Formats: sequence, C-alpha cells, structure tokens
Amino acid sequence: MAEVTFIGLGNMGLPMAMNLLKEGHSVTGFDLAEDQVKILTDAGGKSTNNINKTIQTADSVITMLPSGKIVKSVYLGDDGIINNAPENLLLIDSSTIDVETARDVSKEAVNKNLKIVDAPVSGGVGGAQAGTLTFMVGGDKGAFNSAKEFLDIMGGNIIYAGLSGNGQAAKICNNMLLGISMIGTAEAFNLAENLGLDAQTFFDISSTASGQCWSMTSYCPVPGPVPSSPANNDYQPGFSSALMLKDLRLSQEAASMTTSSTPLGANATSIYEEIENLGHENIDFSGVIKLLQNKLK
Repeated sequence: MAEVTFIGLGNMGLPMAMNLLKEGHSVTGFDLAEDQVKILTDAGGKSTNNINKTIQTADSVITMLPSGKIVKSVYLGDDGIINNAPENLLLIDSSTIDVETARDVSKEAVNKNLKIVDAPVSGGVGGAQAGTLTFMVGGDKGAFNSAKEFLDIMGGNIIYAGLSGNGQAAKICNNMLLGISMIGTAEAFNLAENLGLDAQTFFDISSTASGQCWSMTSYCPVPGPVPSSPANNDYQPGFSSALMLKDLRLSQEAASMTTSSTPLGANATSIYEEIENLGHENIDFSGVIKLLQNKLK
C-alpha cells in the first residue's frame, strides 16, 4: 500500500483518487471545494490543509489542476512542493497545461532529485470513473516506470511519449485534432440535413465509409445514432466546450512558439471562442453543431 497525496479533486481528480483508494492505497486529498474532499473522506480517504507536511511521508503526489499558472504555484517557489519535498518523492502531474510550464517544473524537480512525469489524460469523466483513461506520459523512463504502478489503476492505456513535456505535447495535438474533427463532423451532418438526408441514414453510410471518425461513431453530434453521446442528453458535457477551447488555445500557443502552421487549428479555436462569446461554453463540445445551426443565441 502506498501513501498518495492527491491535489485537485474536481470532476476528473476525485474519481481518479477514488480508484486509487479502492485498490487499497492510502489517499490524502486536497481541494478548495470542501464537498469534494468530503466525498473522498467519506469513502475512507484522508484530507489535509498542509500539503508540505503531508508529503513528508508520501510515496507519490498526483496533481490534477486547471491551468499552468496554478501548477506553477503548487510546485514552484519557496512554499511549493518541489522546494519542500523529501528526496526521491514521485510527482505525477495529470493537469493539461502548456509544454513550456511542464518542462520548467520538471527541470526544477530533477534538480532536487525528485522523480516527475507529466501525464495528461484523455477519456473524460466517464473514463476517470471507470479507470479507463488514456495517459500520455512524458519524463525520464525511470520516473515513468515508477508512475506506471499508479497510472495502471486509473487508466486503461498508459503510453510513454518520451522526455519531459511530451505528454502535454501529445495531449495538445490530439485535442486539436479532435476539435477539428468534431467541427467537420458537425458540418457534414448539418449539410446532409439541409440537403434532405436524415441523420440516421447519413450516419449509416458515413460511419462505414471514408468519412468515418471517432467524432462520428463514438460521439456523434446529432441525436439518435449513438445513444451514449451527449447529443442525446441535451448536450450536457462529457467534455465541455470550455475545456476544448482551453486545449485549442494551448495548441495555438504551441504552434506560435514552434512556428508551426495550423490553419484548421486556428479556425477551430475561433469557432469555439464564438461559443464562449455567446455564453454557452458549458455545453458539450459536440454542441458546436448547434452553433452551425444558428441555435445558440
């Protein structure tokens, strides 16, 4: 049994921590939302208000935080984890942040003889609850091997992406492609409807033809063809438009930093920004079809 300190018990972090708890690990959680912490403690976990004290006896720290700025505040500086951690503590950051911050945090950790990986996830809240997340992991191979014990409990696919920051790079590129793909799928269904072709018929054809993609067959943006898709639940978010926009913005920051041409990524970013500007950023990202249908006001 390992001692795990889990920082960030949000929609993703809490079920991830709960899965570690179910496997017999001792999990101490921290979050500003007390109700989330209570769910963990009611299930047998512990809570802390003093992270730097708690980590003195921890085997691993796992963080699931909303931004690179917050990751920096938690890990860096005189009061940060890195400056107060015992030697050889394993750090796993599963936040989705910019590559530069991930590499800066990793450099500081390694300088302090700490093991660290960036391990962002794909799979949404459902995957977090089921323990089937995909982890894209960057960092030293030895740190990856140490982290895998915990990642295997929380995920179904654990993929080593290379050195520090490469996990974030993989996540950013994947979600840029996903955002582009969803917009393209939504455009196709919208055009099909306007041409008089019903959604189920178009799905039956395209899902087995060259237009087939995950956005169609697993997460179809129109009601009907895929019963489990958010389109059949009034676009309640499995993965919100706000989170998609966050990842698309990260992709464009990375594209600018590396002078990479991503015109479709840029267009996808502007489309999801339009959803945000209309005040509908909390709908599922597949709800972009409602924007194309002029149903978002």
